[in-house]
Amino acid sequence: MNAPTTDLDAGALPLWSLEDLYSGPADPRIETDLEAARRANSELVALKGQFLEARGEPARLGGLIARGVSFYEDATNALWSVGAYAGLAASVSRDDPKWAQFEADIRAKSSAIGAEVLFFTLELNALDDVEIEAALAADAAAARWRPWLRRVRLSRPHELSPDLERMLIDRAPAVANWVRLYDDTLARLSVRVGRERLTLSESLNRQSDPLAERRASAARALAKALGDRRDTLALCYNTLAGEKQVEDRWRRYDSPVAARNIANEVDGAAVEALEAAVVGAYPRISHRYYRLKARVMVKSRLDHWDRNAPLTTAAPRAYGWGEARDMVLESFSDLAPALADRARVFFDRPWIDARPRAGKQSGAYSHSVTAPRHPFVFMNYMGERRDVLTLAHELGHAVHQTLAAPQGTLLADTPLTLAETASIFAEGLVFDRLLAEASPEDRKGLLAGKIEDGLNTVVRQIAFHRFESRFHAARRHGELSPEAIGGLWLEVMGESLGPSVRLNPGYEHYWSYVSHFVHAPFYVYAYAFGNLLVEALMEARRGDPGGFAPLYEQLLAGGGTRTYVEALAPFGLDPRLPSFWQAGCLRLERLVDAFEALV
Repeated sequence: MNAPTTDLDAGALPLWSLEDLYSGPADPRIETDLEAARRANSELVALKGQFLEARGEPARLGGLIARGVSFYEDATNALWSVGAYAGLAASVSRDDPKWAQFEADIRAKSSAIGAEVLFFTLELNALDDVEIEAALAADAAAARWRPWLRRVRLSRPHELSPDLERMLIDRAPAVANWVRLYDDTLARLSVRVGRERLTLSESLNRQSDPLAERRASAARALAKALGDRRDTLALCYNTLAGEKQVEDRWRRYDSPVAARNIANEVDGAAVEALEAAVVGAYPRISHRYYRLKARVMVKSRLDHWDRNAPLTTAAPRAYGWGEARDMVLESFSDLAPALADRARVFFDRPWIDARPRAGKQSGAYSHSVTAPRHPFVFMNYMGERRDVLTLAHELGHAVHQTLAAPQGTLLADTPLTLAETASIFAEGLVFDRLLAEASPEDRKGLLAGKIEDGLNTVVRQIAFHRFESRFHAARRHGELSPEAIGGLWLEVMGESLGPSVRLNPGYEHYWSYVSHFVHAPFYVYAYAFGNLLVEALMEARRGDPGGFAPLYEQLLAGGGTRTYVEALAPFGLDPRLPSFWQAGCLRLERLVDAFEALV
């Protein structure tokens, strides 16, 4: 393997400093912010009952709404700042029980404070649409909050009595401890490969190694490590799914995915159309690609650890941190210099944590914190092409979050249907630069990588969605054993990967490291949604490069003020149509056509 460049050495990769938030768990500013949340909530509590009393008085109701939402946002900013600090700090110290306890304590305090204003959205949703619209028409300050009210009122048919809503809030920290147990179990995972001990992230990364034996040994070792903990991980998943089931039943959701669809402001039929389009394309995309890849690797079938393997045993190109930074910034600048300027700040200041280390959880994210604050970017950088794309992905989120920040925390919050747009678009920009600079021989490997990224983001995430759907359907009849969960996993992944990929013994445990299943049920389809949406946006950019950038910046700056249908209308796109998703799959299919022509 290529020797890493100097700035790939562990000590050269950046660590974040969270002092822009707080200096430590004993920082008095934490209690100051919690007290600020209590004061804002007290101001809001003083308005209790007045929203319903103001029926028939649009001007008065409008003024109350403007004041009430302002207090609500003030409290949200304070609570989210403290909660973000606890989560960020704990995510790099999962082996330290003190941080886990601090995170749990903050979660409990925030829940108790937030519960005091539960009445607010309940009173707003007790008003009729006509009354709300009259109030917004009568008060310009209230009208600003129309998008937030629209999202609040989507849950109106599923609200419970105030006492039951309060009970759910009060018990949320205890339920969250199952998530904590899951996270801590994976963070402490030690994958023994020969004389080495790898973290979860390292063992997954090893499965992209050029040497088959290194891939196989890491895959088998990870399977054993997960298998050894399968009872605990399955218990966490069963318990959280059971809790969700009870709440869904009380809230009268017609399916386990319904709550996520409402949060995303997307119609269930659109998600079903997306799923149907991707599943229908399995044979033409994933099945065909893996058959071609097996031929290139001179194998009758790929082992599951070959899915993301390089096509040859030649050492893969390593990208130093500085090289990755320059590539990302130059790619952003090609679209719009202002986007690169926003991303550059994250490199100039200690707002990125990229250094892999013991106790740091796997994965990557950009945490927006609150609109008055700035985001923090988290990843585990190991110098591979995928890490460069992950850096672009998370900085795409960060740029999106900073562009939307002037809307304020409540309006900047973006539904998942649009939240992945900037991140996946950023990946596409960087890939185009990688491809343009590649030698003819390297282009084949890059094209394979691009297809695999598409498969991982579209096909794999829809397979994850189908796994969740089947798991939650089966969970209605009782807890599932680890063997039963593994059986569902093999069934669904086998459908998506096709006959050219062998699901080796131990792969049945791999469901358990997909943290979205535990942290955010049914989140995963948003990745496929976002990827195919971005493919359509990139086609729009190719058609009109000059006119695209301003529209794109407006889309990002809008945050959550527009629905996904409204946000995409300026580009002439309508994701409600099945043809939209079929066209996205066709673009991925064309990449497989190009790869087939090369091999």
